[in-house]
Amino acid sequence: MTATSLMTEQKHPDEATRDRDWWRGAVIYQIYPRSYQDQNGDGVGDLVGITSRLDYVADLGVDAIWLSPVFTSPMKDFGYDVSNYRDIDPSFGTLEDFDRLVQKAHSLGLKVIIDQVISHSSDKHAWFSESRQSRTNAKSDWYVWADPKPDGTPPNNWLSIFGGSAWSWDSRRMQYYQHNFLVSQPDLNFHNPEVQDALLGEMRFWLERGVDGFRLDTVNFYFCSLGFEDNPVVRPEDFNASTAPAVNPYNFQEHVYDKSRPENLAFLTRLRALMDEYPGTTTVGEIGDSQHQLELMAQYTSGDDHLHMAYTFDYLGGEFSAAHFKTSIAATESQAPDGWICLAFSNHDVVRHVSRWAVHGQEAAFTRLAATLILAMRGSVCLYQGEELGLKEAELSFADLVDPYGIEFWPEFKGRDGCRTPMVWQAHVRNGAFSTAERTWLPVPAEHLTHAVDTQHGVEGSVLEFYRSLLAFRKAHPALAKGKITLLDSTGDILAFTREEGDDRLLCVFNMGDGAAEFAIPAGLAPHHAECPGVIAAPIDGELDLEPFGAYIGILN
Repeated sequence: MTATSLMTEQKHPDEATRDRDWWRGAVIYQIYPRSYQDQNGDGVGDLVGITSRLDYVADLGVDAIWLSPVFTSPMKDFGYDVSNYRDIDPSFGTLEDFDRLVQKAHSLGLKVIIDQVISHSSDKHAWFSESRQSRTNAKSDWYVWADPKPDGTPPNNWLSIFGGSAWSWDSRRMQYYQHNFLVSQPDLNFHNPEVQDALLGEMRFWLERGVDGFRLDTVNFYFCSLGFEDNPVVRPEDFNASTAPAVNPYNFQEHVYDKSRPENLAFLTRLRALMDEYPGTTTVGEIGDSQHQLELMAQYTSGDDHLHMAYTFDYLGGEFSAAHFKTSIAATESQAPDGWICLAFSNHDVVRHVSRWAVHGQEAAFTRLAATLILAMRGSVCLYQGEELGLKEAELSFADLVDPYGIEFWPEFKGRDGCRTPMVWQAHVRNGAFSTAERTWLPVPAEHLTHAVDTQHGVEGSVLEFYRSLLAFRKAHPALAKGKITLLDSTGDILAFTREEGDDRLLCVFNMGDGAAEFAIPAGLAPHHAECPGVIAAPIDGELDLEPFGAYIGILN
């Protein structure tokens, strides 16, 4: 079969046969391609390897996969620095490999979402190479350029998340260019309509290849103020380190001029119009803004002319407590009543949630509670590879680090490598059967091998089988996928709410503390025991007795 005919087969079926709303309440499994499966033995995961493991993913019971970037890249930020938006990096394979992956995923009933990193490109991209040549060439204003202050210093006080100034000097243009991340990741100028047109064209290329949607990296970073005003200092009462680690001075500013600009909404409308040309496709945006994340989520997902859904760092960086979750759920429901959140506790950018939140010695109970909770809350869900195995953050030495973020802020912040180590498939095979290479791009932690897939597959009571059962339970209850959520009064470490969709009504109660707790079931709610995995509590005389990190989900009469 030729590549052309294969690509033709990937295109979306007729609109009448597609569920345009499949994403609402969907469970999306994030794959970090470098670390999932290495097929060619070079120590780096690849597309052929991922394709070989899709049966495992489908067997979990998820609805879609999200692939972190696989585009051509110098890999200074491991794919989040794109030098060609229309090709696959050779370390991952070829366009034909990608087409086969999409075909296999679709045959298994899995949607395919790919990362789109369009707020910035690599400095090796042809666009930037041309832009930096002069102030008058055709792409001279495709990136954010600014003159220095009279004393030669940068235009303002804007900071890079990865450390230092957000401005770098270019000696040919005698100007600074903006980079919110690495020096090698110049920011594109979204104020230029030609840039918007070009980026939407790059996205159309992948829609034509059959992808079902995009995860939009740093979606609130697309625009900055061309007045280049200094950002104000964050008031102490507003200090929030959810977007960047606490040791990062990036947190000291309120980022009102370098991101989260109002102009972004008009571009998101253009992007949604493109997506609507391909019925049944979706978008999920990453919002990184410590002070305004819920407000932005509401703006970006409300109505039907912006993003379909978005996630914030509210649960990726916030605390694990009943009080925090109550506040966040209530704020989401009040600020974005017709918006849609995508929930995640772990991903490729943060410490794995079992390490971040669990009490030592009670990791097993916590892992089950966290899984039950995220799959019971209102919204779509992203699960991160290895989460279904109960993996904890890997402890790596400085010599093992490759993440520039961790290298910059070591040792107080150890970067993102600890959550990006290779997937473990077989406990007693070299590198956990991830790769046959002598050395993998990141080491396979010995402590992860005891959690390998083959040690849990088919084993009653294992974390893997728990996730599979829980995902099946969620699919069996429309209330958990798309139903409304109503918070219930509770005290202490108890979080309680109901989920309702038509005749499907559920009572969900979670003990988020490390001690036993009781919950008095409100009058008028008469649940009976549901076949929810791991739920062993049963109401007695209108009360629930919950073990530490215990959960209860009951069907309401």
